[in-house]
Amino acid sequence: MSFALELNGAEPSAVQLAAAAGSYGHFTAMQVRDGRVRGLEHHLTRLVTSTKLLFGSDLDTDLVRGYLRRLVVGRGALSMRVLVFSRSSEEDPVMAPEVLVRTGPPHEHVADPIRLRFVRYERDLPEVKHTGTFGLIHHSRQAVLAGYEDALFLDHSGHISEASIWNVGFLAGDTVVWPDAAVLPGITHLVLRDRLAAAGVAQVTRKVHPRDLPGFDAVFLTNSETIGRPVASVDDVVLRNDPAAARLLTDAYETAHWDEI
Repeated sequence: MSFALELNGAEPSAVQLAAAAGSYGHFTAMQVRDGRVRGLEHHLTRLVTSTKLLFGSDLDTDLVRGYLRRLVVGRGALSMRVLVFSRSSEEDPVMAPEVLVRTGPPHEHVADPIRLRFVRYERDLPEVKHTGTFGLIHHSRQAVLAGYEDALFLDHSGHISEASIWNVGFLAGDTVVWPDAAVLPGITHLVLRDRLAAAGVAQVTRKVHPRDLPGFDAVFLTNSETIGRPVASVDDVVLRNDPAAARLLTDAYETAHWDEI
């Protein structure tokens, strides 16, 4: 059975789960295969830096890895979410972090092209994968209700930033372009940047305006489940989808090492 749930290494009570459900906190999500994860150091760095920022406290990564190991040993393929929250008073300058780990069925890469709609939206603390997801869900839902599959965000200056649960990237010839905007640096995004650099692939970060989209050879999305999902269109603009983009991203990502938890 793929589903398991533990708080600080033990089975949580209903009261403890209720406290975590409405919490002020942050999380990371990963795909686990035989006790290993790609980009583990990026996940741990995310948890440590976000805990310091939100709670003013340090996070023991060795302790966290111990919690994770308890739930992955002998389990094969699964997905995992690690939530850090606190039951300390929000008025405390330093809040004690607690770790809720949840596992579920594994998720595989989705390669089907996706249709997006532009939305003017910026998240609070975009650099943190925090639990304040109302805006993301709302705008994604509104896009679906309007006949699209998800939302692509524009920041206050009208430039492309990110999508609801995705980083966005662009292929221009042999160069991968990342948007210069305040975004959550997703783990797959970070791993891809590392591996593309190792492979000698050119990468640039610059402002990307909606009018620039038709000029790209491909537009793609990445998240913990997806290496590079092609974007078929945004609003009524049909985009190019050069298969070379998928090959480039997949080949680079597949060179990433599986780190033992």
